[in-house]
Amino acid sequence: MSNQAPNEARVIPLRPAATSRPAPAPADVPARGPQRSRPVLAPRQTPPAPASKEPLWRDLVGDVLRRERLAQERTLKDVADAARISMPYLSELERGRKEASSEVLAAAARALGLGLGDLLSLTQDELTRLARAGAGRGRTTSTTSTSPTTTTSRYDGMCLAA
Repeated sequence: MSNQAPNEARVIPLRPAATSRPAPAPADVPARGPQRSRPVLAPRQTPPAPASKEPLWRDLVGDVLRRERLAQERTLKDVADAARISMPYLSELERGRKEASSEVLAAAARALGLGLGDLLSLTQDELTRLARAGAGRGRTTSTTSTSPTTTTSRYDGMCLAA
């Protein structure tokens, strides 16, 4: 047998209970000071629906690099060797697993026969396409009451990466 006190958990309320009656102490446990009432818990609320996620720049760049490489029917090894980067690193770039420096992006673009501006422009086009495809992403403007509304993307313009 053990001489230790029973291992009872104490509940510390975060807010006062609706009633101020103390909770009755169990008969077999000695009282340890003033008793507190149990906390009143708020009813469970369903979490809000997740907002549609903005695409990550690294995912878009990777998609463009892979699309250009496959359009040229070139292998990862061929492009990685031409860009002087490792084949596993180029694979991670294409899958959006790594954030590449501007030097690495420029080297990968050159290996595909593109300039850095071309790569960034293609990536910006992809971002604009995805933004327009997403529901509620653009702003709606109306020129007159009889003309149809037009949607303009928030992403019009050149995106640059440093």
